Amino acid sequence: MTTIADPRQDEIDAFWTEARMRANLNRLEVYCGPTELDSLQPPASSFGGSREVADKLADLIVAGTKTATSSAVWDWEADGDDLPRRGDLEIVLDGSGHPRALIVTTAVEIVPFDEVDAEHARLEGEGDQSLDHWRAVHEDFFTEHAAHDHGFASDMPIVCQRFEILHSRQRPAD
Repeated sequence: MTTIADPRQDEIDAFWTEARMRANLNRLEVYCGPTELDSLQPPASSFGGSREVADKLADLIVAGTKTATSSAVWDWEADGDDLPRRGDLEIVLDGSGHPRALIVTTAVEIVPFDEVDAEHARLEGEGDQSLDHWRAVHEDFFTEHAAHDHGFASDMPIVCQRFEILHSRQRPAD
């Protein structure tokens, strides 16, 4: 994931406070004290490579249409970041840096680009939700927005990540 616009940290902080309560992440704090899960604010970032796409994808997430995403393993490696894991939390921002959703990763699978299946394409919720659409859009994305220097390859390793929405909010009025 990327950050399209400067994140609005004050909004992110307020969103995290609200989302923790609404998603019941802090329900045991009274008995056990705070835990890492409910104490540490998760990373906040946008999906997509432009403000317009980030807005569209955030809207799909909030609507419950998009419950999966994909990224190139090579990008994670080039950025020096750990791959997503089951249980990871993330705050999804729109293209203007507004927090729109708190998601939790429910599954992660690494497969070659040409082995991403139709079910994953459908869960990504984009376009006509077909595998052909997914392949066309993601080949372009992985070519144009690569953080690595490997180029595109049909067998490049792809992180197929599924998630659930724990809390969301509609787009703020401009």
